[in-house]
Amino acid sequence: MALAAGILFGLSFTHPYSNQSRISSKFLLQASVVALGFGMNLEEVLKAGRSGFLYTAAGIVFAIAAGLGLGKLLRVCGNSSYLITAGTAICGGSAIATIGPILDADEEEMAVSLGTIFILNSVALLIFPGIGAALRLSQSQFGLWAALAIHDTSSVVGAATRWGADALVVATTVKLARALWIVPLALATAAHVRSRPESSLGRASIQFPWFILLFCLAATLNTYIPALNHTTSVLFYLGKCGLTATLFLIGTGLSRSTLREVGWRPLLQGVALWIIVATASLYFIHTGFIAF
Repeated sequence: MALAAGILFGLSFTHPYSNQSRISSKFLLQASVVALGFGMNLEEVLKAGRSGFLYTAAGIVFAIAAGLGLGKLLRVCGNSSYLITAGTAICGGSAIATIGPILDADEEEMAVSLGTIFILNSVALLIFPGIGAALRLSQSQFGLWAALAIHDTSSVVGAATRWGADALVVATTVKLARALWIVPLALATAAHVRSRPESSLGRASIQFPWFILLFCLAATLNTYIPALNHTTSVLFYLGKCGLTATLFLIGTGLSRSTLREVGWRPLLQGVALWIIVATASLYFIHTGFIAF
């Protein structure tokens, strides 16, 4: 409901504080993820993270190869193809925000890539629970599928929250493990860009997602310090409220101008890649090839 209300606002009115909203939603998302850690058991988090490591690595390699191939096939110009691929393979807007400056992507390329990823995030958040119900996925199956197939952490957590507590644990931990791949991908991208003779880069900074470590710390406190149970339950509740507010802010960023900026080629690449990744991961999960 929060996401739908935000989208309705974004399509109906001109956002008076669009820049502030983007900054606020990023901070609020990270703070909410940390707060959600206060409602999770560290042992379950580590188990899910270990189990999902190989699936995550294989999924990222597959998504990058498929995305770059689709970009060439559809002749997506500039850096948009790589940014959309990186956003789909790892963690949506966060990956694009990290990789964009390394590639020296311009504002239009960033807007196109973020717009494509954002539209698909909104669609996934709305349709994944219905698909999961139709296929009768278990809690762990749905959580794993959401973590592997949905772009941004906010939409992964939002979809998993609707499905159940166990799905939320699996989805959050596997998704955060997936988000850590921002660092090696950014390093590899920077090395490739700097190897070009015409490159004038070399000073691009790579930001480590510290909120992931804070999430693990929150889960540690909740697991091993029973005296804090009342406090941690309150923080966990505030995290869910913060996530709801984040989804509204994200929804307000989808405007008519954003839809026009996306264009059909990058959007087609993003949709095709997302369908391939989501379908392949769902098939392997549903058949039991990938399981916890």
